[in-house]
Amino acid sequence: MKKKTAPKKQRTKIKIPDCKRFSGYKPCFPGSTCYKECADPDPIGTKILIINLDAMGAVLQTTAMLPAIKRKYPQSHISWITLKNAYHLLDNNPSINAAYVWEPESWLVLQNIEFDIVYNSDKSKRSCAFCNTLTAKEKLGFGLNEDGIIVPLNKEAEYNYRLGLDDNLKFRVNKKYGTEILHETMKLTFRRDEYILNLAEEEKKYCEQYARETGLTGGDVIVGFNTGCSYLYPNKKMTIDQHVAIVEALSAMKGIRIVLLGGPEDTERNAEIARRVGEKVVSTPTTQGVRRGICYENICDVIVTGDTFGMHAAIGLKKYVIVWFGLSCWSEIDLYDRGVKLIPDELHCAPCWKKSCPYDLECIQMIDLEGIIRAVEVFAKQKMQLKSL
Repeated sequence: MKKKTAPKKQRTKIKIPDCKRFSGYKPCFPGSTCYKECADPDPIGTKILIINLDAMGAVLQTTAMLPAIKRKYPQSHISWITLKNAYHLLDNNPSINAAYVWEPESWLVLQNIEFDIVYNSDKSKRSCAFCNTLTAKEKLGFGLNEDGIIVPLNKEAEYNYRLGLDDNLKFRVNKKYGTEILHETMKLTFRRDEYILNLAEEEKKYCEQYARETGLTGGDVIVGFNTGCSYLYPNKKMTIDQHVAIVEALSAMKGIRIVLLGGPEDTERNAEIARRVGEKVVSTPTTQGVRRGICYENICDVIVTGDTFGMHAAIGLKKYVIVWFGLSCWSEIDLYDRGVKLIPDELHCAPCWKKSCPYDLECIQMIDLEGIIRAVEVFAKQKMQLKSL
């Protein structure tokens, strides 16, 4: 007679919550059992990935399309993958649910998610190739074709695509802001939304402390000079002599304090400017990382800069920006009515986007130093008038 065996118990199937906070690794809230009952459900909604590995300034510029995404997809989960040097620019951004550093572990995770929409804003082979590997109902922006050539993925991206291939269109004809072009590329409604760059409470306190310690308080107008630029385009900076001349002129004005700003590549340059002008400037640290660099900009009332990351950070911080242009496209930059663009007159070769110059850097020689000084003076007078009301 066969021995009776007990019926097998059915394994209980765990219900995976539809919630942005649930990771499957640990409870969303201490002591909760999310898989039984979600304590505070926040449905995932439309799953979106932004691929943006371009320059740091371009990453900040791309944050301006987040409000449009949220208007179009109010219930959505937004992920963003970017390079390590730009990763912390996304800190404290309430629209971003998950940020990934460009590395193999991130690739594996993202390649196993089924997205509703992938936005690839980069016209680079690595970004386009990565976009091709992802699973999504819709991909917008740029990808690679079967010959390894960068191509637009949707008809709305074709104008953006042609800008990269047609110098006359990009340098002479186009009058659209870069943010507007990006919105059109991604089938989003453009409303001239601002960049999103938020400081943490600790960073705000640090700004206040540093300002007190360096005497940058008391009602003076703080003028920040972003003196350098990245190694990618080394000709986006004034000469040291030009900086010294402006500092000397501005330091003679009552109620103005001058601050030198920059990154690691500007350390020696700023030290030389400070050596030549002495106590007329406060030279901020240049090697403490991107978030501290943003804090030093935040202390300033107005930023004088070329078309660099420092300019984009100032725009994101909603500072008044006095920006001079040479090799880059001034029409694509939106200062949001808080600044002045100084554009070279009658310069046949600008803009050009060249890394080396066959014309002895005429665009740098022609920077309107007097125009910068006047713009600072006008801003300072307006600020002091408002203070006296």
